[in-house]
Amino acid sequence: MEFPNPEIPLAALVMLLALPAARGRWKWPGWWERPVAILARRRWLAICAAAAAPLILRAALLPVYPAPQPRVQDEFAFLLGADTFAHGRVANPQHPLWPHFESMHIFARPVYASAFPAAPSLFMAAGEALFHNAWLGVWLSGGLMCGAICWMLQGWLPPRWALLGAALAAVRFGVSGYWMNSYWGGFVAALGGALVLGAWGRIRRGSALADDEERSSAPRHAALAMATGLLLMANSRPFEGLLLAALIAVPLFAWLFGREGPPAAVVLRRIVAPTALVLVLGAAAMAYDFAGITGRPWMLPYLEFRNAMTMAPHFIWMRPAPQPRYNNREMRNFYADWEMAAYRASRQPTDLFHKLVYWRFYIGPLLTIAFLALPALWRDRKTRTLILIAAAFSLGIALEVWHNIHYAAPATGLGILLVVLCMRRLRMWRWRGGPAGLYLVRLLPMACATMLAVQIVAGPATASWRWPMPAGLDRARVLRELESLPGRHLVLVRYALHGHDTGNEWVYNGADIDGAKVVWARELDPASNRKLLRYFAGRNVWLVEPDPPHPEPIPYGDAPPRPMAFVQLGAPGIDVLRDVDDVKRRILEQAGADRNQPMTCAAWNSVFTRATGVYGPEACWELNGQVSFDTWFNWLKNQK
Repeated sequence: MEFPNPEIPLAALVMLLALPAARGRWKWPGWWERPVAILARRRWLAICAAAAAPLILRAALLPVYPAPQPRVQDEFAFLLGADTFAHGRVANPQHPLWPHFESMHIFARPVYASAFPAAPSLFMAAGEALFHNAWLGVWLSGGLMCGAICWMLQGWLPPRWALLGAALAAVRFGVSGYWMNSYWGGFVAALGGALVLGAWGRIRRGSALADDEERSSAPRHAALAMATGLLLMANSRPFEGLLLAALIAVPLFAWLFGREGPPAAVVLRRIVAPTALVLVLGAAAMAYDFAGITGRPWMLPYLEFRNAMTMAPHFIWMRPAPQPRYNNREMRNFYADWEMAAYRASRQPTDLFHKLVYWRFYIGPLLTIAFLALPALWRDRKTRTLILIAAAFSLGIALEVWHNIHYAAPATGLGILLVVLCMRRLRMWRWRGGPAGLYLVRLLPMACATMLAVQIVAGPATASWRWPMPAGLDRARVLRELESLPGRHLVLVRYALHGHDTGNEWVYNGADIDGAKVVWARELDPASNRKLLRYFAGRNVWLVEPDPPHPEPIPYGDAPPRPMAFVQLGAPGIDVLRDVDDVKRRILEQAGADRNQPMTCAAWNSVFTRATGVYGPEACWELNGQVSFDTWFNWLKNQK
């Protein structure tokens, strides 16, 4: 059951309380201002507090809300990347039976590796290596993001406002949202964006102080932070990070090399040189990573994977690619049906409403109150530049086909910066002589904290304002059951022929498939399955069907056999379908004396299934009545 978002009545309550509070000069709404101001004076302590607070709170909630289980395909891909890094390599050798281990967003050949950028996986690899728990890498990156946002805001705002903004970020993103409670959030990209924004503010403020040795080192340190942030964005959200970096570069370069900027020698020595050094080292590491996966140091793995395995383009103005040949029906349905449907929908005017997910997540009704002061902010040149950057960034990501919330993560710090700048202006607003703006600003942080408390108490549900719904529990349960049994196990996964949710994918493994106690494999055609069973001889073999309500493993020998769902002839990983001429020969041999007799499409499909162990296509309505073998086979070759 869906429940209305409580943030909406909370925002209305803040607006309603501000006016009587201003008339009555209530004291209690401002109780938090003095403690924040005292802590904020010690800048590094404030940064550490901003980083530690969400980590401590989330850790305290572990008995009630344990570490999440992966469910979305992206999560498994990032986890494979993490496990690969934890094994000390950037890619794994291609498995001899790779078609059984193909899955979304994962290279199965010529290497076995994640197709996603490396930075989030590196953080998870640190959690796996240090604590034997990849989620602790996610947890740590959430604290680092909140600390980096505090550091970033200190480069633009007085200390107490910087700490307030970091607290708002921690409350909104750092505890209850899916960024903290999954394996595919935006912490790392947001951390990179915060470093770049904070460095921008410090470079401009510090570069003019060449006669102050202590403070003139600030631009150099900021340049190092900026380079680090650029690398984090490039290796987490490459397009969005590049877009934000390009938008920031315009005013930054205009100032650095303009009449008001520092001398060119200062710029080169204190900004360009340290930035270039870190970027060159980072580019070398990226080239090594790329070459290990794609064989080419300049080719992004994600781009290589998309070019080879998908149809839908990343941007709405681009045209789809031809459909590749898939080795299983689930990947075909995901990339050729689901993604293409999303592509077509993104080109419709109604898709504008889908883009509101960014506003709901990053700002929401409560923080929207601060933007009442946006017109006043626009009149200031420096802040107007920030508004224009935010607008241009929003326009840029609106041109993408997909709108997962974390795509905009590099601009998280920019959004919080604009919120706090608006709150500073809103604080001065008066209504009929009363300080209504002051009380709006005092009430907002308490309302945000109340919203977090509501999320924690309410628990998981389907409504987006609550704690993320637990997911991946069935697969995790089956995995725990098998890991508790003696010996090693092979699980063949069989999906329903109709109605399968392509997002509920179970065929994922770690970096060392053969060394795992439990191996997940895709059930394919009978000939391929026999090769798989011979390869993993000595293991206990199970069948799992994820689509029933309560999936349970059963011994594979006790399971009724089922042909494989149809995939296009010429599928490179299915031996029995790879050679079209061989398929034709098999069918004719199976048909025997009936080969020269016209038959219905369904009858020819039945012969095809007996010959190959693969179901025939379901679109028989295209062929009416009885048809010759040649007519049916020419039709078969065009089925996808």
